[in-house]
Amino acid sequence: MKSNILIIGAGFAGVWSALSAARLLDQAQRDDLSITVLAPQPELRIRPRFYEADVHGMKAPLAELFEAVGVRFIAGNAEAIDSQARSVSYTDANGQAQRIGYDRLILAAGSQVARPAVPGLAEHAFDVDQMESAMRLEQHLVGLAALPATPARNTVVVCGGGFTGIETATEMPARLRAILGADTPVRVVVVDRGAQVGAALGAGITPSIVAACEQAGVEWLAAASVVAVDADGVTLDNGEHIASNTVIWTVGVKASPLTAQVAGERDNFGRLKVDGHLKVIGQDHIFATGDTAWAAVDDAGNHALMTCQHAIPMGRHCGNNAMADLLGVQPVLYRQPKYVTCLDLGEWGAAFSEGWERELKLHGQEGKDLKRQINSVWIYPPAADRDVALAAADPLIAIV
Repeated sequence: MKSNILIIGAGFAGVWSALSAARLLDQAQRDDLSITVLAPQPELRIRPRFYEADVHGMKAPLAELFEAVGVRFIAGNAEAIDSQARSVSYTDANGQAQRIGYDRLILAAGSQVARPAVPGLAEHAFDVDQMESAMRLEQHLVGLAALPATPARNTVVVCGGGFTGIETATEMPARLRAILGADTPVRVVVVDRGAQVGAALGAGITPSIVAACEQAGVEWLAAASVVAVDADGVTLDNGEHIASNTVIWTVGVKASPLTAQVAGERDNFGRLKVDGHLKVIGQDHIFATGDTAWAAVDDAGNHALMTCQHAIPMGRHCGNNAMADLLGVQPVLYRQPKYVTCLDLGEWGAAFSEGWERELKLHGQEGKDLKRQINSVWIYPPAADRDVALAAADPLIAIV
């Protein structure tokens, strides 16, 4: 029986782990090793774009790509990791319980929006975390046109003023007017705990956020929290109630619950602490990557964020190193010292910054052109061409 690398997840980190492992195996010219990806569907869902309209099309097929590079795909949902037996239990596409063994496991199961115990949150709030939930929001927005024109119908409350909250909020006025009519008096309100607009993203790009919100008419309620959600809107910590038929929760994320099944240290997001080769500290056969891994990006104390910007290079390194572990060859140290942000700001444009201090480099239309390039080209997987795909998976490629 072939030794197997099992990858849980087909997000950015999972896809690039599979391609990178296949690349190193191809170089070794070995036929006694295999690579398997276990995920619900053979498609890369472009999660960074779920704040946009037409979310159903934001995915890239993977079946032909995996076939081209010799990666086996299993449709299923991972349920349990047995690190002692080196096996994973999962539910297959037919709802049947199955189990698969591994010699090396790569946990690339991603993250999910954090839903605290806020009364009414689960019942009444939307999110743009997964494709299904983003599609549910889109269907709801389209359905607003059939409702009587009231302030509640025309008001969207976005809970959280971080990256996702800002992109969702600044896109929302145009989305609402496309549905309700160009002259509809829409209202979009961001409720954020930060002391000022865009506090979570630093001073460098705050002026761009302020300008975009002013142009779009997006309101900010800073230093405020939502303490309850109901069918008619939200209640704030000061007792104020905002009438709204549409409440969107964007406050925080946490690593996949599967991380709790692997013994090891974790950070506050539940991410497993990994060494420089992305192997889980304290584990001999388990690697973690993407949103499940707390990994150093440099020697200055910075760590990977839960974004595709870090997930893609982490995947390239993780797959390579898991295969290197099986082949008995030297792994590659993961380091990604360059950090940038490109924040979409609706019709105003976008803001592009460099460095952990987020020094603004591009804004407005120039920033928007770059954001569109990133969203529509750079983050998509390569074509289903073996040579092209394997070359793109080199962990030493210089990339942000």
